[in-house]
Formats: sequence, C-alpha cells, structure tokens
Amino acid sequence: MSVLLTAGLVLSVNAAYAQGPGEAPNSNAASAFDNKIIKKISADNMYNTIALLSKEPRTAGTPGELKGAQYIKGQFEKYGYETELQPFAFYDVVRTNVSGVLEIGGQDLKPYVFSGSFSGEVTAEVVNAGKAILGTVPDAVKGKIALVERGDNTFVDKVKNVIEKGAVGVILYNNTGTANNVGVADPGQNIPAVTVTRAQGTTLAEQLKSGPVTAHLKVTGSGYKVGTSYNVIAKMKPNKNKDTGQIVMVGAHHDSVPGGPGANDDASGVSAVLELARVMGNMPIDTELRFVTFGSEEKGLLGSYHYASTLSDTEADKIVAHFQMDMIGSKDAGGDNKANGLIMYTIDGKKNLVTDLASAAGVRTAMGEAVPYGQLGRSDHQPFHELGIPAALFIHSPLEPWYHTPADTIDKIDKNKLQETAEIVGAAVY
Repeated sequence: MSVLLTAGLVLSVNAAYAQGPGEAPNSNAASAFDNKIIKKISADNMYNTIALLSKEPRTAGTPGELKGAQYIKGQFEKYGYETELQPFAFYDVVRTNVSGVLEIGGQDLKPYVFSGSFSGEVTAEVVNAGKAILGTVPDAVKGKIALVERGDNTFVDKVKNVIEKGAVGVILYNNTGTANNVGVADPGQNIPAVTVTRAQGTTLAEQLKSGPVTAHLKVTGSGYKVGTSYNVIAKMKPNKNKDTGQIVMVGAHHDSVPGGPGANDDASGVSAVLELARVMGNMPIDTELRFVTFGSEEKGLLGSYHYASTLSDTEADKIVAHFQMDMIGSKDAGGDNKANGLIMYTIDGKKNLVTDLASAAGVRTAMGEAVPYGQLGRSDHQPFHELGIPAALFIHSPLEPWYHTPADTIDKIDKNKLQETAEIVGAAVY
C-alpha cells in the first residue's frame, strides 16, 4: 500500500452492511459459480506466487520490478489472456550522500534537505515569506532566500509560490516540536530547499525584524531522476454473440517499498489476481474480464493514474466495477475485527456495486458473514472512483507491524486469509 497511508491506521466502519444473508443478486448463478469455480481457487498457488515475488524488493523503476512484471505477464499469457506490458516514465527522488549546509553569521544550522530538493548553492539575503500562501508572498523575495513557516498549504505549493516571485532558495521552519526532517519539492523546482527546527526558524524571523540577514545555502546529492515503471494488463473478451459491452476489472500493485520484499504489500494482492485469472481463464463469460497489476503505487498511485489516463471516455464508461486487492494475506493484520479483519474501503465511504456484491459473497462463501466497509483512499481504487467507476479496496485492517519494513516476508502470510479474500472477490466478480 502507498506510503501515504499511515501504518496501523484504524478507521471507523459503517455498522450497516451492503446486503444480508439470502439477498445475493442472481443467487442461482452465484451458487453455481461458488460450487464450480471457487473450489478451484488454491491458497497454495497464491502462497507460492508470493514466495517467488518476495525473493527481492520490487521497487518501482528497478530491475526487481521489471522482473516481477515480466513474470506476471508470462502467467497471464499462460492462462490465455491478451496481455500487455505498459511502460510509463516517472520522476524518482535521488538522495545520494545528501548534504545540506545553512550558514548564518558563521554558524551552520545543520538543516534537513527537502526530499527532491534541487542541488545547488546560493548566498543571498533572507526574506520572511510567512507561510508562502498564494497571493501573500512579498515581491521582496526576488533574488533572495525565502524563509517559510510550515502549515496551511503543501510543501510543494510553498516552493512553487516563492519560485514564482523569483526566490533563489527556501528555508522552511517547522510549526511545532523540535524536528526538522520534513519537506518535499517537485521535479522542476530548481532551487535548494532545506528545513530547520521551529526554534531556529522563529529566531531567524526575529533577527530579520532588526535588519538584513545573509545566508549561505548549499545542497548536494539531492534531486530527481527519470525512471521507468510498468503496468501489466490482461484482457479476456467474451463471446461476441453474448457480449454485454461491459468490463469488470480486478487489480493489485506489484511494486514494493525500497528494501522491502513486499510479501503482503502487495505480492499477496498480485497472487490473488493471478489465481483468479487462472480460475476464470476457461470460464464462459458475457462481459470482458480485465486483470491489471500496477507499478509505482508506492510512489503515489502513479501506475493506476497512468492507466486511468489512457482510458477513453467510452472505455471508462464500459467499466462497471473495479476490485482492488492490497495487503490481503498478513496473519498479523486485522486484529479481532469482523470478517477476520477484512474490510472494503471506498473513497467516499459509501457502498457501491462492488461492496454490495462482495458483502453478499462473504455470506455465501467460507467466511460466512458480510464484509464491512469504510472510507479510505491512498490505494489504486482511487483513480477509478474519480472516473465514476464503482471501486473498492480489499484489505485487512488494522495493518500489521511489519508494514513497509524488511520484515514483510513470506513467513507472515496466512493462507486462510488469502483463500477467503480470493473467494469473496472471485464470487463477486462472477
């Protein structure tokens, strides 16, 4: 799951469920599917996929990601799908022997360098730009280093607003506590940007009231590089004589965080995508099935947003549901919550076609109870929701303590959770 999601986050769950026992739509067809198809789902297959993918990190833009994507593509092809490896470019932060110097009055304040800060060196007067909110930045920052307080707008917007006024550097100071390790710059924001503590920043702001202050600002080893990540797309078209003209999508993300093997996050989701593709590969269908694994989710949902951007309005209108599986296998996630900790998150916290079908499927399958739903973004269901497509994220919550660490390994995976989630999503997709 994306780094934008706080580990261990627990959100409230709606008390109401989408449907209750006996309310599953098309119950005869659903029961037939449950009997003939769900029994073919193998947790052992999923476990073996996770073991293979988690042998090394799959960080976006690295050989590890490409290796994983090529394996996934090969499996889809093996199951008979029309398959595409979709590359896309992205900017990746560079931090190699990063160093930041901020000298004022002969003293180095030992700042933190913004993530993605431009590497450069400048000596200039410092001008207080407040919180650098649009329309409030003084013209006096032109050719100067802007002193900026954290809060009320994003780091990126602060840098953007002072650059537009001609600033040549940024000193951000925190709005609370004693830390200085915050700050993010965007590609193309080509001035050095650093952060100091709140105490250091307020002291400097007071000094500026008494007269000009000159600072020497230097950043090295920081910036951006262009990388290539991949989506893997698999399509199965229905019989032309029975085609509803609709598309149902199932997704997961295949990238991991740097240094993390990503067994649960999200080789587990990928394993279920591949297993359902295998099971459904020879199934007669009247609706196009589309399985996608996304790259660069951990960089900010870049793969799913890229994929969504390639959809024409006509194609997007045909997609009637998107099922996203992210972190569905950890034995240490979910706590004592209902449905073994499985929850469906939607962007607006409201139920939709996906949650209705999956909640009913939970009752029919081995889980034996409706799956609850709640509100959360920050995973690859988000771009589809923004296109007006019913979408939900399937995940166990609260998250496990191994989230985004090198300890996210195969030994933490629970086959029963894999089986339950794949059965529910599989039944709902059918």
